[in-house]
Amino acid sequence: MSAKINRALVSVSNKQGLADFAANLRKHGVEIYSTGGTYKYLAENGIEVKKVEDITGFPEMLEGRVKTLHPYIHGALLADRSNPAHMEQVQEKNLKLIDMVVVNLYPFGETISKPGVTLAQAVENIDIGGPTMIRSAAKNYKNVAVVVNPEDYPNIIAEMDAKDGSISQEVLFELCVKAFKHTHEYDGVIYNYFSSLGEKQADLFRDPSGRFSDSISIGAIKIQDLRYGENPHQKAAYYRFKDSRPDSLVQARQLQGKELSYNNILDGNAALAIVKEFSPVCVSVIKHNNPCGAAIGTSVNEAYQRAYSTDPMSAFGSVVASNRTWTLEAARFMVDKYVEVLIAPGYEPEALELLKQKENLRIMEIDFDLDKYLKDLGQKKINPVDIKSMDGGLLLQDLDIGADDRAEMKVVTEAQPTAKQWEDLLFGWQIIKSVKSNAIVLTLEGRTVGIGAGQMSRVDSVRIAVDKSLGKAAGTCLSSDAYFPFADGVNLAAQEGIKAIIQPGGSVRDQEVIDACNDHGIPMVFTGKRHFRH
Repeated sequence: MSAKINRALVSVSNKQGLADFAANLRKHGVEIYSTGGTYKYLAENGIEVKKVEDITGFPEMLEGRVKTLHPYIHGALLADRSNPAHMEQVQEKNLKLIDMVVVNLYPFGETISKPGVTLAQAVENIDIGGPTMIRSAAKNYKNVAVVVNPEDYPNIIAEMDAKDGSISQEVLFELCVKAFKHTHEYDGVIYNYFSSLGEKQADLFRDPSGRFSDSISIGAIKIQDLRYGENPHQKAAYYRFKDSRPDSLVQARQLQGKELSYNNILDGNAALAIVKEFSPVCVSVIKHNNPCGAAIGTSVNEAYQRAYSTDPMSAFGSVVASNRTWTLEAARFMVDKYVEVLIAPGYEPEALELLKQKENLRIMEIDFDLDKYLKDLGQKKINPVDIKSMDGGLLLQDLDIGADDRAEMKVVTEAQPTAKQWEDLLFGWQIIKSVKSNAIVLTLEGRTVGIGAGQMSRVDSVRIAVDKSLGKAAGTCLSSDAYFPFADGVNLAAQEGIKAIIQPGGSVRDQEVIDACNDHGIPMVFTGKRHFRH
């Protein structure tokens, strides 16, 4: 069974390919009705077209707000051709059945993205008649073709060419699904805009009170299909949220290199997350979603060299991010190293020219105003969500971002950290959020020295961090993402010459751990805040 297309109603904002599509409909003898600007466009392109008011007998009103909201339109769309009672009423009311609706909606998303747009301008770009026609046609998809995407025009004409002006039920159903998707996404953009207004703001995941919503409708646009996921046998795709910030990785521009892999994207996001939270120049080096080095410095080159020196072996095939423009000096240091991806807010022309000699290096540029980001972060205007999938559902939580307040931390030992040790403790505490649990980070003078990640035992993470330091653990400060359950980790740290420790506290054996630090003369800070990352 197929639907013969005899009459079409066309009303679109995006007129891409419309003239050719309408001309081909006319070749099949389709009678075309249209409104406003679309009518004018078709007429100017030599397409025989009639006005919608020829069906309704009622002119447009309220400055175009009411055009197609009429029983003669929606009766013609909703009539079930297989229902005798419906067809009897069609005859009685002399309805002109409409077999195809070609509609795409007022560009609400484009309107609200313009600088300085007012609420009144946004409201005028809320389409009413369009979504109503789409839904009517989609509800009656067995009889009516509903076309919302210009990219479908060639396939629809090919279908009609092959079927003598008709469209199969299979294609009609596919068009119906796309139509409901279109209106769903459109309404989502409008909801997100209005929910963001006023003092109580909502987002894709939260209601105006800040509580996670009872139900979630995620608005995401596919950036690309990926070659594969974490492993070659897994299919994968890359999406961005419609309201993603310009300083998000999904908004980055790729200047060179083959397409990003699934793992590149995960590592790139982790690398960027570290450097975005530091006011000084900062560079991070990521491997398998863990930092193998991070550092601050007086220049990008200095920060990169200090981050790289933490673990040069692990930095092979890494992802690197900077919070400042990548310089020629830093490019010269990188040029003989195997790096998968480099992310920065800009590149010196000479640096970019040199880096492009590395054909396999994926070079990403991101619009990143560091001062604005840190200001928004401090004012809690940034409230992103961490999403993890599980079988049959999702887990949501606030993303663990922002620096912790030193004033809320407590020195619990007899010895007090020196000013320099405080700097390294706070630096390590900032980095620890990006290391998989159980996590230990050794720091000295604004750089990582050794990192132990992802172990089931905390003392094992200490051992790994010490091993990774290659004999440089003495004199460093140690950060632990969660409490020490026993004193063994502290005893090992003392044995290796570690000079200060920062950790959340909260263990039933806290006093045992504090006593061990006092025995070794090691100052220890309790933050009262844990930074697990699973």
